[in-house]
Amino acid sequence: MAHLRELTAAPRPQRVLIPAVTTIVVTLTGGLIILYGMHQYSDIIGPLMLTLNLFIAAYPIQTFLVRKGVPRILAQVILAVVVFAILGAFFYSLAWSLTSLVQELPRYQSQLWNLYHQSVALLGQVGVSEQQVLDQLKAITPANLAGVATSALGSVTNVVTLLTVIIVMIFMMAFDTDTFGERNDALKRYQPRIWHSIADFIVGVRRYWVVSSVFGLIVAVIDVVALELLNVPLALVWGILAFLTNYIPNVGFVIGLVPPTVMALLANDPLTALLVVIIYSVANFVIQSIIQPKFNGDAVGVTALVSFLSLLLWSAVMGALGALLALPMTLLAKALLVDHDPQMRWLNAFISNDPAMADPRMPQVEVGAPTPVLPRPATASAIESNAPPANSQEPSAPPPTPDAP
Repeated sequence: MAHLRELTAAPRPQRVLIPAVTTIVVTLTGGLIILYGMHQYSDIIGPLMLTLNLFIAAYPIQTFLVRKGVPRILAQVILAVVVFAILGAFFYSLAWSLTSLVQELPRYQSQLWNLYHQSVALLGQVGVSEQQVLDQLKAITPANLAGVATSALGSVTNVVTLLTVIIVMIFMMAFDTDTFGERNDALKRYQPRIWHSIADFIVGVRRYWVVSSVFGLIVAVIDVVALELLNVPLALVWGILAFLTNYIPNVGFVIGLVPPTVMALLANDPLTALLVVIIYSVANFVIQSIIQPKFNGDAVGVTALVSFLSLLLWSAVMGALGALLALPMTLLAKALLVDHDPQMRWLNAFISNDPAMADPRMPQVEVGAPTPVLPRPATASAIESNAPPANSQEPSAPPPTPDAP
């Protein structure tokens, strides 16, 4: 009978194994398609992510007001006003910095001519004559200037369109905050893994913006004090510019360094300009490269190389907004695709600042709660000794229902 049962038993289906190369190629292709689609719709995704980041940072204001007895509709209006104020202060400060530079430069026309003659003399020492420089300047025709003007006008139009879209999104999102609590409870109940990912993203984004703002303010104060001591004009303007460009990782420092260096060169001398470069570099290295990563590592959770690559990637995908939102976008992708998927968590061995995040056995815990100590993995012999016999009729326990976090 046993032999007959073996003959009549249905053959076990063979598991189809997909080659690792095929899996990698398919995954990379899918990622490139997604990034291309995001690039095509960056005019929508960029403003949406910026508005979302602003609301995530400012939303605790609304919850605080509601707890204090403020009517919910009034708390929503105050939240929208705060978001408008943050956005308006950013663009106004940036425009004020550029306007101050344009108004200040005509006062240094003679210094500009002296700098020009010194540059020509320096080029002459390396074999470049003044006539060659003038020939290159003559190549600038009205047609070239018209093209530059058209491009600048297009950029202004794009900025106005961007601001319009962001303003509309702020109003819509402010009214939607009335149901955020119910939506959060529903997601927590029915999709706990996604809820954990979004909750981690929200906490990380808030920490990132707070830490970046605090350390950016510290660096700006140091820069302003140094520029005042060196008698560099518009010290406060350059301090505000340094604070704003602090939000752009890696290259923001260079953007904030060039204007005060040029102003120090025109208003004072090359030694003062060199001192500005040294002070900016030392302050940036000590504060933002040594101290800040120790506080910001838990918020972003990626290595320095991944941070720089994120800047390049999201700048190519979403332009200037991509540079501003590079780390929050990377944090969102990491939280959704890697951190809470046991089959993908191994990628943290390459991208996370904490290699322990690559452990697929890491349990999901409440956001902000301490991570429990993981038990040691059981050996193969222990698993086999505790496993039931193959022909055992004992029913297996049903899989546990995932509790809401």
